[in-house]
Amino acid sequence: MPRSRFESLGAYLPSKAVTTEELIARLAEPPTFDLEAITGVTERRVHDKSPDNYEDSFLLAMNAVQDCLSRSRYAAEDLDVVISTSITRFKGGMTGYFEPSFAAMLAKTIGARQAIHFDLSNACAGMLTGTYLLDRMIRSGAVRNGLVVSGEAITPIADTAVTEISEKYDLQFASLSVGDSGAAVILDRSEDENDRIDYVDLLTASEYADACLGMPSDKTAGIALYTDNRRMHNENRFKLWTNSQRAFLDANGRSFADEDFDYIIHHQFGASAVTYMNALAEREFGTPMPEALNVVEKYGNTSSTSHFIVLHDQLQQKKIPSGSKILMVPAASGIVTGYLSATVSSLEV
Repeated sequence: MPRSRFESLGAYLPSKAVTTEELIARLAEPPTFDLEAITGVTERRVHDKSPDNYEDSFLLAMNAVQDCLSRSRYAAEDLDVVISTSITRFKGGMTGYFEPSFAAMLAKTIGARQAIHFDLSNACAGMLTGTYLLDRMIRSGAVRNGLVVSGEAITPIADTAVTEISEKYDLQFASLSVGDSGAAVILDRSEDENDRIDYVDLLTASEYADACLGMPSDKTAGIALYTDNRRMHNENRFKLWTNSQRAFLDANGRSFADEDFDYIIHHQFGASAVTYMNALAEREFGTPMPEALNVVEKYGNTSSTSHFIVLHDQLQQKKIPSGSKILMVPAASGIVTGYLSATVSSLEV
């Protein structure tokens, strides 16, 4: 059975940065806790809203795709699949699109006219879900390669939050941690066991389906995100990951220690939450966790792109040696969790 690998990676981050201090200063009722200390977010990138260069979701995605293709062995017309996984689907400013699909528009724009194309939506696990599907398509022999992309102009929920938050504890506080970005990754067939996706699986636990909801605001015309952090960030919820990966490893006669991961990349939803998850995992797996790679302090929570923004940033800084084995752990509304193990040897930024 063929295996897949990460062939090339691209990212785009808007140039404008907004600090957490600046956001907090806009609140009518400042929180009683230190938001920056809890989330670890010092600043985040915010898309350009000027009329002559409005960075909507489509443009963020396109910029990431072009970056990805610039270092790929494939031209756009060589791609068999284009999968778009954006939560936000804004094109032409704040106009939202469901049809035609973002994947269809992206494929047409870059010239991937023969590619299968479709959108999928799985909250902040979007790009990992797209990777999961494309990995399976390559393993089955249905396709040779493909592109997974997301453009997230997500900070309008922060604009809504600073306008509407009026209590010391508000379900919109998590919205203040998000940042805008684009990310794209091309997968193809692996020819080297030291350069491949070892395994990937996801699961959804509907018990937490209402713990994080994005929707039109119930107060204004804005887009809002309502997150019950007490339900989202607790031991039982976090153990969905450790229990599922341990069951997978047990079924294959292996332990977490046997995997010998070099790095772990969690969804970038907060520095303290990641620290807690790693401590919990160390207890549950009975072994120390690998080094955690994080960029939350300078980019915030970039939603569906987060794992690949981390990977791109750390490769760019030459902090991931060739042959490194990386574990990616999603955490998304739904609630979605799971694990992706990849050994990375040829991927460069």
